[in-house]
Amino acid sequence: MLDIVSSCLPLETNAEIIVVDDNSPDGTWKIAEEYARKSRDNGGCEIKIINRRDAKGLSSAILAGIRASSGESVVVMDSDFSHPPETITKMIEELKRSDCDIVVASRYVEGGSITGWPFKRKLISKGATKIAQRSLGIKIKDPMSGFFAFRRHIIRNIKFDAIGYKILLEILVKAKEARVREIPYNFTNRTAGASKLDRIVISDYVKSVWKLYRYGKSIRERRTSVHFLSKAGRFYTVGASGLLVNYVVSFLFGAGLSNLWYIYATMIGIMFSMTSNFILNKIWTFEDRDTSIKRTLVQYGSFLAFSGVGAIFQLGMVYVLVGTEHVSYTLSLFVSVAIASIGNFILNKRWTFKEKIWS
Repeated sequence: MLDIVSSCLPLETNAEIIVVDDNSPDGTWKIAEEYARKSRDNGGCEIKIINRRDAKGLSSAILAGIRASSGESVVVMDSDFSHPPETITKMIEELKRSDCDIVVASRYVEGGSITGWPFKRKLISKGATKIAQRSLGIKIKDPMSGFFAFRRHIIRNIKFDAIGYKILLEILVKAKEARVREIPYNFTNRTAGASKLDRIVISDYVKSVWKLYRYGKSIRERRTSVHFLSKAGRFYTVGASGLLVNYVVSFLFGAGLSNLWYIYATMIGIMFSMTSNFILNKIWTFEDRDTSIKRTLVQYGSFLAFSGVGAIFQLGMVYVLVGTEHVSYTLSLFVSVAIASIGNFILNKRWTFKEKIWS
């Protein structure tokens, strides 16, 4: 990997490579140090190795690498060949010749693509991207990219939380005046090692979005349109969490802990997700602090009524896909929940929580 990266660096620049390793059991840092020594002996580019024995987490590793670097232009990438090194030259050239501060290698602009991801992984990635765009007001198409370049000065006054593994998301939110440009690239799924996508990563992502939302809220203007979009973003973020609750509970009852008929399992998942969605929307989305029993029960009943239409649609779709089209229950459940979750914001905003629609 280091050979290829070195060959892709512009010859006229005084480039350096920073390798950050969290004390990998395979001795990655030792291999990198040996390569760095040979590179120095042969007059190659400067290579620095950081072996962190206690600290963990990709975002904090990236920050450690940035602090150890000295150049004004910084490129961040993974070392598992999912990010093609030949794109580095294009990113640096774009950063030099344009008036932008950040260049993002994007999977979702025209010309970009993903190779080797299953449908479920693509769907989760798209969902996480939509959550970031709607709840944090980010405009670019691939804010979840881990492959990007930026001018150092844009982060000088940023205090990083470094939660999760998408440091670009934090930069985009906190460097508000930064000018961003996306260029296409092909993301290739890693063929060795373990994927970063697990429950801890998902939990860290939710925490990161929440902290960034709170950060943005503290400096966000209060125009009606911004307020409306902010609440819509929160509502659909809650909807996304409900999708996860629905999916996990339904799967556990339908194919995990028990072996209920898939329709019963789906109904249980729906009730769990409706309840969690109501609580989060009341407390977070609509910031309703009146928790009197009568008011809360009336709101809960109204919320369930409006959600019932989506639930009926979900049940019908699962029944048709599984019983008639013979699609797998797992895929049918995921698709039906995703489609049924679109929609209840306006009705609940106006009738359940008694707010003007455009407010």
